[in-house]
Amino acid sequence: MAPRGPARAPESRGPTARAPSAQAPPPLSRPLLPLLLLLLVAGGAAGRSPEPGPIARLTRSLPSSLAGGALPRGGEDGQERGVEPGAPGPAPGPGEDGAPAAGQGRWARAAPAAGAASPALTSSSFVLKGDATHNQAMVHWTGENSSVILILTKYYHVESEKVLESSLWRSSDYGTTYTKLTLQPGFTTIVDSFFISPANKRKIILVSSSLSDGKQNLFLSTDEGNSFRKQVIPFSAEKLIFHPKEEDKVLVTTKDSKLYVTCDMGKKWLLLQERVITEQVFWAVSGVDNESDVVHLQAHELGGGFRYVTYHIYNCSHKTLTSPFSGPIDLNSLFVENDYIFFTATSSNRTKFYVSYRRNDFVPMKLPKYALPKDLLVVSTDENQVFVAVQEWYQTDTYNLYQSDPRGVAYSLVLEDIRSSQRPETEAVIDILEVHGVKGVFLANQKKNGKVVTLITYNKGRDWDHLRPPSVDRNGKPTNCKPPDCHLHLHLLWPDNPYVSGTVHTKDTAPGLIMGAGNLGSQLVENKEEMYITSDCGKTWRQVFEEEHHILYLDHGGVIVAVKDSSIPLKILKYSMDDGRTWSTYNFSSTPMFVDGLLSEPGEETLVITIFGHMSYRSEWELVKVDFRPSFSRPCREEDYSSWELTNLQGDRCLMGQHRSFRKRKATSLCVNGRNFTAALTSRVCPCQDSDFHCDYGFERSPFSECLASFWFHPLSPPDDCVLGQTYTSSLGYRKVVSNVCKGGVDLQQSPEQLQCPLTPPRGLKVSIRGEVAAVRPWESVLFEVQQEQGDMLTTVYHVDLGDGFKATYSNLTLAKEPIRHAYESPGVYRVSVRAENLAGHDEAVLFVQVNSRLKALYLEVVPAVGTNQEVNLTAVLLPPNPNFTVFYWWVGPSLQPLMSLNNTVTTQFADPGDVRVTVQAACGASVLQDSKVVRVLGQFQVLPLQFSQGLDAYNPNTPEWREEVGQLVTRLLAKETGIAEELLLTVVGPGLPTVADLYVLPPPSPPARAQSLTRDQALAPVRQALDARKISFLLRAGVRVLVAVREVDTGSLRLTESGSYWVAAVLLVVGVFVAGALVLYKCKRKRPGRTVYAQMHNDKEQEMTSPMNRSQGVPSAVQGNHSGVVLSIDSREMHSYLVS
Repeated sequence: MAPRGPARAPESRGPTARAPSAQAPPPLSRPLLPLLLLLLVAGGAAGRSPEPGPIARLTRSLPSSLAGGALPRGGEDGQERGVEPGAPGPAPGPGEDGAPAAGQGRWARAAPAAGAASPALTSSSFVLKGDATHNQAMVHWTGENSSVILILTKYYHVESEKVLESSLWRSSDYGTTYTKLTLQPGFTTIVDSFFISPANKRKIILVSSSLSDGKQNLFLSTDEGNSFRKQVIPFSAEKLIFHPKEEDKVLVTTKDSKLYVTCDMGKKWLLLQERVITEQVFWAVSGVDNESDVVHLQAHELGGGFRYVTYHIYNCSHKTLTSPFSGPIDLNSLFVENDYIFFTATSSNRTKFYVSYRRNDFVPMKLPKYALPKDLLVVSTDENQVFVAVQEWYQTDTYNLYQSDPRGVAYSLVLEDIRSSQRPETEAVIDILEVHGVKGVFLANQKKNGKVVTLITYNKGRDWDHLRPPSVDRNGKPTNCKPPDCHLHLHLLWPDNPYVSGTVHTKDTAPGLIMGAGNLGSQLVENKEEMYITSDCGKTWRQVFEEEHHILYLDHGGVIVAVKDSSIPLKILKYSMDDGRTWSTYNFSSTPMFVDGLLSEPGEETLVITIFGHMSYRSEWELVKVDFRPSFSRPCREEDYSSWELTNLQGDRCLMGQHRSFRKRKATSLCVNGRNFTAALTSRVCPCQDSDFHCDYGFERSPFSECLASFWFHPLSPPDDCVLGQTYTSSLGYRKVVSNVCKGGVDLQQSPEQLQCPLTPPRGLKVSIRGEVAAVRPWESVLFEVQQEQGDMLTTVYHVDLGDGFKATYSNLTLAKEPIRHAYESPGVYRVSVRAENLAGHDEAVLFVQVNSRLKALYLEVVPAVGTNQEVNLTAVLLPPNPNFTVFYWWVGPSLQPLMSLNNTVTTQFADPGDVRVTVQAACGASVLQDSKVVRVLGQFQVLPLQFSQGLDAYNPNTPEWREEVGQLVTRLLAKETGIAEELLLTVVGPGLPTVADLYVLPPPSPPARAQSLTRDQALAPVRQALDARKISFLLRAGVRVLVAVREVDTGSLRLTESGSYWVAAVLLVVGVFVAGALVLYKCKRKRPGRTVYAQMHNDKEQEMTSPMNRSQGVPSAVQGNHSGVVLSIDSREMHSYLVS
């Protein structure tokens, strides 16, 4: 899940990603372009109306001559807004050197352009002199009858990710003039960012840093930046979070993942948590959390994983830690909003979505049984209801929209196949938008059969309709667009730049007014962005522009301002005072400028806007103030308004259970609505009708608009939380739309009489080890958790057997949620069983626990030389011996595909001569060891059996290192005595008693073919002579001399040749040191998506190990030895999953 996010690129902060919302502010993220205007505004911007105190971003346009090329400022690369990289574009803007000096504002009462309306507008321009190199800006407009605007400009170096220069400007006259502030006279202060208290916008915190040592300071103001107080902090701040209601309380996340809190604007700090997830920190929600001093957060656990915890900070005097959920949760899945808390938790490869309503216990969200979600995004939590978008198992670029009951637990389908988009390392963005100002109205883009169409609902998704197209275009010509083949479609997705008006524009302060970009046709076309407007909430539409524009609503929608989204300089804005029916133009600047964004005073109830831009790439920031107040001479009176009634496309006036009427200013009245204007006029409750009811959980709407039970749902069955002695009501398939206020009329939600909750047997019983492990070590503390999904719990008794003699009986085991703590003393496999039973029935859960000691040593024993196509044993010697629980992975040659066995010995063959590396890994629980050896595969060589005098056996510790040392000693003695090169002799001492060995006599490199037989005979003769003459001996210890001799066997010496005329005379005696008897036979089947792996035992024959690769690829076949065991064919990805599990 992901949190409530803006329409363009939602910020990843939780279990739920919220769909596009026209009112949600854009997130704070590192800029992608080198010239970026960051607008930290408690006010409006083109295309949206931010909530109090948000941080927003705006791209500063570049001249086309620089687009896609190297930039002269610091060498960063950039891309011009609205121009394809490298594509031809407009010429650079004029006036690079014509910017006015700092403090010199340009006043202009520009005359309206031809055809403009008669009202007069005023504009003034101010240049932030000396900031030409600064490529970012943050703006705060206090609002609420305040004329103060703060602007922080800075030079952000992309490569070092540091701010190298900054300037702080302040205006106290609505942006007419600005003063550059000096925080520390005589010192250079670099300000990285600033934060505003939403509870009191006069309180501001600046975060400054030092380029030399990186230390940070805070500068705090309580008077809108008129004065600042320096505050030294003992940490490096990354993000500040003001309390939404209490102005002096601030949370700070640091760059080393610590969380601090202050209750006095930074004078004293209290460390709350280390190892915190910085984007997963939330203040308490007023009216929902019991106390305002509560902090919700997600943090790393010391043993791994992530935990949801809360802190009660008691006015920063001390803190109390609470864990509302006992188990681990998924990373970045926590989301706190309004009445609800969401997160996801993955256990046993199953992900569950949890919700808590008004801080009650967390319960799994109930989606249709076979939705099988791949992703779940929270769209809205308004009005005591949750909308979620679910990407089901069969969907790739679409989501289904579901609506919950008031608790956010049970969900029913609202709309299928809503279009989504997702870019790398970002959350998905869903094409759905809530229309503000009128409750229950949503817009959504549905994608079916490859076509995207726009739909609208007036009753929270109960019914959806296409948008009606206008009959004529902006020039009065017929559009020839008629349903059902042609409709209006709008772009609901936001582009990267949050101030590009491609989205639908709606405001709470202007109900019924909707403006956005789109096209007419059978489907939405991506590159067509004509502008359309409606003033009756989507019933009728008009085309206003043929190209995309930035939009601002002023004075409750009484004035609409539009500036063309263009990559070339411009100086004209358009405005309308009659809901977009007529438009006037105004020259806001005497010289064309690149427009980077628009801002209005917070709340958008006033008539002053600021246009941000620059004359050229190398020029300073320029801010143009446009004042519409001179156009209106008086406040509006009652006679200046007309009323309109809300209806849907079918003309039904009873929507969401009431008749609603609104008022708007008449087009002929040039008056100001003012801050206290309310558009809502009257509302009257109406009788209920079919359209006021959704399908209930477990029901789906049929083509005949009837709600029918799904095949997996039984309406008369009691709910899972039904307790004996209580009652429940079964659903008839309908529930009233949440926040619908209709009364009387149709009652589809009527239910039968109350039913008594029966005594139900326990079902879905599970036992697991906390941490999702199944292998532990001796004496390690283990926490067993027992869960029961269904059935009565109060009267159920739980019989627990931990497999080592510990047995106990519990009651209320699953209700108490207390784990069972235990420790196993000895290695082994233990069968843990839990039997739950009551008078109605029983259920049982079983868990096999492996108790393993840590592996200490692993040695691979293999003959150093082997003939082509000759069977050879590969033996892994493991310390300590652990034959029942160790899995062995064998790599032969360069292949990445391992062979897997539960036996420490396998047999294989090599088809081609050469050196082959053999590697073995032994895995037991979390302990993994590896050893590797090189085997020489030859077409011909000789093996001579050797034996030792009896004194050696008494001192044979039977370890690989000892055998290797003795073999090397014998090889050196033979080479010295016979004159044969030492690299042609290899002595391999076999395991076990009596101590025997085999001498490998290798052929010299590439001898002539005619001399091969002679060479072999000549090499073997001196070896035999030396051994027969008793010349090979060594001193094992004082008084113990060991003699080496030829070991006589029935078959004589072994000779291998290419023609097969020589035959094997020596036998390598390789004894498996771990075989203590036959392993327990079993058959298991492990499933993974798209693949099934089988493990099967055979008692009466050898195990055949088959590589998953084709044998023609050079991977040798392998036949396992005579030990019983489980043999798996598995690839490297399966091996990794097996080790992890």
